[in-house]
Amino acid sequence: QVQLVESGGGSVQAGDSLTLSCVFSGFTARRNCLGWFRQAPGEEREGVAAIDSDGSTSYADSVKGRFTISKDNAKNTLYLQMNSLKPEDTAMYYCAALSPWVVTATPLSPNEYNYWGQGTQVTVSS
Repeated sequence: QVQLVESGGGSVQAGDSLTLSCVFSGFTARRNCLGWFRQAPGEEREGVAAIDSDGSTSYADSVKGRFTISKDNAKNTLYLQMNSLKPEDTAMYYCAALSPWVVTATPLSPNEYNYWGQGTQVTVSS
């Protein structure tokens, strides 16, 4: 059974940093593309960052240079290091996984992903 559990969200000031974690089970990161997504109230879910099974990464333009996605295959954990946070980063953050061995040309598209966590809230105040 596939399971993803996010943690690390919170309320911070603009300019602060946070690290989100996503512990997953039921699959191995060596075979799956993993991603972080976010959804603000009244907005559509959007891709933030993704990391493929070979370690290649993709980022939304809005977070390039500020956020870093990484994974620890041995610990079955996905991370999102978020620096220089802005109020517009406020959202519920979700981690997600593609089915094993699936290759996608759009790793930041939520529609590609099959498995989702419950989310962790990030609130950034000015």
